[in-house]
Amino acid sequence: MIIITTKRIYQAAREYQLSSEAMLKILRELGFEPKNHMSVFGPEMGVAVDKKIQEERETVKREIAHKKKIATEAAKKTQPARAPFEKESGVSLDKQQLVKLIKEGLHRAPKKRKKSPHQKNVIRTVDQKEVEASLKRTLTALVGTKKPKHFAKRVQREPGEENEGNFITVVEFMTVSELANLMNVKAAEVIAKLMSLGVMATVNQRLDMDAISTVAMEFGFDVREEMELVSGDLETETDTLEQMEPRAPIVTIMGHVDHGKTSLLDYIRRSNVVGSESGGITQHIGAYEVKFKDGPITFIDTPGHQAFTAMRARGAQVTDIVVLVVAADDNVMPQTIEAINHARAAGVPIIVAINKMDLPAADAEAVKTQLTRHNLLVEDWGGKTIVCEISAKTGIGVDHLLEMILLQAEMMELRANPNRRATGVVLDAKLDKGRGPVINVVIESGTLHVGDCFVTGPQCGKIRAMYNDLGEKVREAKPSTPLQLVGCSGLPQAGDTFIAVKDELVAKEISQKRQRLKREHDIRKKKPVSLSEIYDRIQEGSIKSLNLVLKGDVDGSIEALAGTLQKLSTDEVKVNVIHSGVGAITESDVLLASASQAIIIGFHVRPDTRASEIASREGVEIHLYRVIYEVEEDVRKALEGLLEPEIVESVSGTVEVRELFRVPKLGVIAGCFVRTGSVKRGSNARVVRDGIVIYDGAVSSLRRFKDDAREVDAGFECGIGIENFQDLKVGDIFEIIEITKIARKLDSQVSASS
Repeated sequence: MIIITTKRIYQAAREYQLSSEAMLKILRELGFEPKNHMSVFGPEMGVAVDKKIQEERETVKREIAHKKKIATEAAKKTQPARAPFEKESGVSLDKQQLVKLIKEGLHRAPKKRKKSPHQKNVIRTVDQKEVEASLKRTLTALVGTKKPKHFAKRVQREPGEENEGNFITVVEFMTVSELANLMNVKAAEVIAKLMSLGVMATVNQRLDMDAISTVAMEFGFDVREEMELVSGDLETETDTLEQMEPRAPIVTIMGHVDHGKTSLLDYIRRSNVVGSESGGITQHIGAYEVKFKDGPITFIDTPGHQAFTAMRARGAQVTDIVVLVVAADDNVMPQTIEAINHARAAGVPIIVAINKMDLPAADAEAVKTQLTRHNLLVEDWGGKTIVCEISAKTGIGVDHLLEMILLQAEMMELRANPNRRATGVVLDAKLDKGRGPVINVVIESGTLHVGDCFVTGPQCGKIRAMYNDLGEKVREAKPSTPLQLVGCSGLPQAGDTFIAVKDELVAKEISQKRQRLKREHDIRKKKPVSLSEIYDRIQEGSIKSLNLVLKGDVDGSIEALAGTLQKLSTDEVKVNVIHSGVGAITESDVLLASASQAIIIGFHVRPDTRASEIASREGVEIHLYRVIYEVEEDVRKALEGLLEPEIVESVSGTVEVRELFRVPKLGVIAGCFVRTGSVKRGSNARVVRDGIVIYDGAVSSLRRFKDDAREVDAGFECGIGIENFQDLKVGDIFEIIEITKIARKLDSQVSASS
């Protein structure tokens, strides 16, 4: 059962951080006529209020920018006025010294002179009004213009001073107190300015970036947002061309399931890794380094494009080259197409490896033809895409593939500065029972040493031990080196940046700030939608369709399921399949569903452990089915719940007014006779006079003699009071209306739309 909640005006005012009176005033200015703060706040009101607030913010910003421009031009043209005696003597006095001298000069007693015998004593008096007038004239000449506003003196600049000093660097969700300290103003002034902008705030309340920018512009400051909190000394490090050295390329192998990604990786590890006789490569490192004859190559060991997508979603761009594996005896499959789209969106060059060329059914030309349909034209046909025909089982063409990777890397001129503090990207993290949090990283720049302090995501730590891709302990690591680190305070996410800092104090400070920002984002971020909340969202105008992510065991079932569900769409509600694919429900599916507010439907497949954990954390719903008709039935019920019910009115009784009584505190009560049907207290009633409906209201009171009654049937007399209506007359007819809500079905809607 879907519960429909109604938003009131006072609740909307609280969300907008306004008082109820202010919200009522805004709504009346917009043409609405709410009675009081308990009236319903409809979706059209929300759209209108949002538009008005946005327009007012833009107007304020334009006015501030215009005033700031005028003030800057005036400051360049106007020179400060000098006092008359300052021009003559060349001595510069400030305002307080000048006032002191004026007062002392005006009140200083005259020098004593010798009196003549005939001269009388003359008492010299000083007019206080003349003193004040003279002081005022002198101060006016000194200042030159009218007194600026109380906050302008804090930010005014001398002529010729650069605007750079008028910038403040802020982070999102700063408190009012922190913002006031940055601008060197009192917190009470910031709160007053927020109140004038319609935002009620306290000293410790955190502000979003929009509010911070608006307030800063009001006080004459420009805002620079600090996107990521790092140590100040690390930001000052710049890499010169002389410091840059070549580094190994970082390669990710992607492709469809069963097309030979794992076989290719196994062959490369077995034949090219130095020291494989010592135990080979640790399977849990997530990345490993290959020592080829022409140079090293770092491979990222991922199960597909899921981890690649997750890292890109968090801003990481660790991959230099993507190797796309396609089976020669198969077609270009949906996961292959997804890998192409992800690599192209990241701007990473693609090298195609056509695998299984040792099979009799191998047809490389057919694969090349299919690749052209996805804008991958091979070099043999005049394109730019490098294609290598290989066999991961026998090793045919693998060396040529590695040569092409190094050639592509040489053309890209991959370089990094090893003589600085290390930066990198987290590939994976796990919790080890004996060692605690263990993270897998790839160094992008700089050199990392044991004992270095670092920050990664909201976590920090000090490196206690480092292991290379062979599981051996190392003391330092250069760029493009995959590592396994021990010593982190917690588990970061894949794709988080890894930054080495100068000491542990700086690491803890940055970590605490990031954790605070993360908590604010978690509190303020939009809650994912569920089936029971969709109708409320549609009523508010925020969702117009039901977004679905479909995953199944075979491609044919997915196509049939997507087609069946999309046919359920109507003119009012629509089914939108934003993604469909073959295989288990993965981390990338959950990330996509969370970002798109979608629901995941699994058909004959289940989510993996990582996907289940992320879905639980992000609040994404996953529904699993084995019969296609069960999916259709559940989605149909959900869509039917989105349809507004059909309202049917019927006359359940008629009442004739035969007498009128005036009762104190209740007003006019009609003495009535029930002609047909029945009348219930609280029922809707229409007042009909001479065949014309003059009022629609509700039965507020119903009595039989002196007793309250819940219902009165035909043939009985009763007293009836109509809510908010006193203009009753003898002979009026009350039609008792019964409103019935009938749930609508999709069958008629689908047929009507089709």
